Amino acid sequence: MTEDFIRDRITQLRQNKNVSERKMSLDLGHSTSYIRSITSGRSLPSTPELLYICEYLGVTPKEFFNEEQLTTPTRQKAIDYIYKLPESDITLLINIIERLQNK
Repeated sequence: MTEDFIRDRITQLRQNKNVSERKMSLDLGHSTSYIRSITSGRSLPSTPELLYICEYLGVTPKEFFNEEQLTTPTRQKAIDYIYKLPESDITLLINIIERLQNK
């Protein structure tokens, strides 16, 4: 894993969320160029700041660093919907997905 991975992953997740570098920087409480300085290679976030970035982007640190299962915009949309559902509906979705997997 390289520094480029961190930069590229922030960019990918930010774009999936449809938010600009400027807006994300401001939402995180930084100057308008904060995220641009990370994605351009001028700096890297501290560990606490990276955790805050993960929270902002709606991913766990594990999901952030999982190179094998990068989240596409469609998957992220589904994940966002799932977080809003009650547990009973999530259980129904799991049953549907399991049935589709067995076809």
